[in-house]
This record gives sequence, C-alpha cells and structure tokens, in this order.
Amino acid sequence: MSASTQHFDLIIAGAGMVGAALAVGASRQGWHVALVDVMPMPLSLAVEQGQGVGDYDLRVSALTEASRQLLVTLGVWPLMQAQRVSPYQHMQVWDAAGVGHIRFSAAEMHWAELGHIVENRVTLAALHEAVARSEVVCFAQRRVRALSLLRDGQRVVTLDDGEQLTGKLVIGADGAQSRIRQLAGLTQCERDYGHHAIVATVATALPHQQTAWQRFMPDGPLALLPLDHPQRCSIVWSTEADHARALLKLDDDGFCAALTEASEHRLGRIEAVSERSSFVLKMRHAWQYYSDGVVVVGDAAHTIHPLAGQGVNLGFKDVAALLQQLAQARQRGQSPAAERWLKAYQRARKGDNWMIMAGMSGFKALFGNKDPGLTLMRNLGLSWVDGLPLLKRQLAARAMGVPAI
Repeated sequence: MSASTQHFDLIIAGAGMVGAALAVGASRQGWHVALVDVMPMPLSLAVEQGQGVGDYDLRVSALTEASRQLLVTLGVWPLMQAQRVSPYQHMQVWDAAGVGHIRFSAAEMHWAELGHIVENRVTLAALHEAVARSEVVCFAQRRVRALSLLRDGQRVVTLDDGEQLTGKLVIGADGAQSRIRQLAGLTQCERDYGHHAIVATVATALPHQQTAWQRFMPDGPLALLPLDHPQRCSIVWSTEADHARALLKLDDDGFCAALTEASEHRLGRIEAVSERSSFVLKMRHAWQYYSDGVVVVGDAAHTIHPLAGQGVNLGFKDVAALLQQLAQARQRGQSPAAERWLKAYQRARKGDNWMIMAGMSGFKALFGNKDPGLTLMRNLGLSWVDGLPLLKRQLAARAMGVPAI
C-alpha cells in the first residue's frame, strides 16, 4: 500500500442528498469522514430566485416532517429556508374513474403544515455548504474503482486515479446503480414499474392554495406540487412508456392542453411549461444492507415509485437510523463496522422500506385496474376513509414519519 494512503473512520461514496447528510451527521459525532463523488463539491448555495417556469429545478422532493427534523438537527434547514422552500397545508387525492376522493389538512392534524416542497438543488447545495463547514474530507470528481479488505478488517477504496483510502466502514450512498453495492456483492431484487415519470414546472391559471394535488388515472398518477409562487407547480406525471414518449414529443401548447385535461382543470388552464424531462421508474431493493464493513443507504439500498413522494424521505430515515447506531458505537469506543451496529441499522430500516414499497406497488396495481367492480369499491373506500378523521390522522402521520396526535 502507498505511503500516502489516507486513513478514515468512514468512507462515504456519493455526495447526493443522502450521502451528504450522512457525512455531516457522522462528522458532527466526531468520526473522521471521507466523502467521494464524481460531481464537483461543494455546490453553490446561491439559487436562482426567479419565479418563471424555467427558474425552478425540474426535480423537487416533498420533504416530510421527519426529514425536516433531521435537516434541522444537521443545521441545514435554515440554509434551505434562506433560499427557497414551499410549505403546503393541504392535499387532495382523487380517482379519475369515479368520484372517490380524500382530503388532508394540516389544521385538522394540528400541524403547522403537511410538508415542504423543496427543489433538490436547494437541499443539496445547503448540505454541501454544511459539508464545507465541517471536518469532512472531500474527494470531488473522483470515482471508486475498486474495493478490497485488509487483514485487520479495514476496507481499502481505490479511486480512479489510483489513490487509495482506508476506512473502518465504507458506506454506499451512490445511487440506484451503486458501485459500492456491486463491489461488495450485495445483490438486489428489481422490477420495472412499467412507468416513466415526466417532470416539469408549470404556470397555472388558478392559485394552487398551498395544496398538493394528485389524480390517479388507469395509466398512472399525476401530481401537481405547490411552489413558492401561488401559480407555479412542479409536476410528476407517471404514465406508461408509450404515452410518456408521446407527451414529450408535443410542443409546449400541446403539452399544456394535455396536462389541463389530465388534471381536470383543478387549477384552471395550464398556461406555460418549462423544459420537460423523464426517467424510467423501477423498484429495487437490496436483499442485505451490509456485508464485511460495507453498508448501503438511500437509493443504493432501495428505489420506489414516486406516487407517494417517499423516495428521499426513506433515504433520510436511513441516515437517521445509521447515525443512531454510529453514535452508540462511538460512545462505546467500538468500530462503526461492528456487525451489531450494522445489523441493528438493517433491522430498523429494512422492514419499513419493504412495507412502504409493497404499499406503493399495491396502490399502483389498485388504481391501474379497470375492473368496474373494483373501481366502485376503490371509490367507496376513498370516500369512506375521507370521513374518518382518526384514520386519516394515522395515515398522514405514517406518511410524515411522525407519531400521530
């Protein structure tokens, strides 16, 4: 091994939202942390403040209260508020094939808001600012080439330029195609949802009323998520591949017309749209989250359909659970790679992730079924739940990752 090899407690591959949050949290606990990513670091905290449809990031996240609390603990939330966050007070969900609906209100739940719609670039830039202010050592614009195990149990990470890093624990936060997961031999199950998600920012004729709107259609759900301008929404339109390709080929006027019809004019006419992008939706889940001094978090461990907006929120829950185990290891003067801590992390997160993923698959199958009898039952069920405040509170609390009141 080279004499210039650098030694760390934790080596985190992936400086996205999940990896950066974990790096900040672990560094605050006193661990010596390396953060490796192909992108430049840190990203600029300054975000374009214009409110035209082209001034927003195409990718946003509906951050839950549990995620907000983690970001507050990491000292990141005030940085995000200084840029742009969009709280929402209401949610309306309805079935395109009937009159079934369910409405959620923050006031009914005795909460300040149901959540916040935040551009991914805002969250990521704030986390990178926190990384820059920390003791984390960054290896920007570098790739992990190899992973090996030393006799003393430490892992060796070889970067693409040949530099080697040693660490007690290597953490894969490097996304759905995780190089760390592959090098560690952690296998996963994978299933194509049969949907592509189209994302864009739109201008609406009517104000969104700080409401998240979601319509379930047989070919997939459409969500309109409220931004800081009363007539700007981020959309996530999940639909079958052929339909998605046809929508992307439309000019702006044609797309706006199709979106106006798909949203049933709930926000009036869609008046303008930004550039559009799409991505394939797949369910992935690692069978094991750890092995021999390696552990995976976020999309490296699981990916999910965006219909309930749980993707990055599940990743942040992974971060919170792993940080809890790392804190206990440090308090006891033990290695962060000890199986007891990694096993406890997996136990805390794997079942919850499986349950949420199964629920999303069930929702997709339920609303994609065109059987008239099932459609009737589905609509009756939605309206029945809408009339049960206690059950609605339990469902909302579960989605927000907080205890029900």
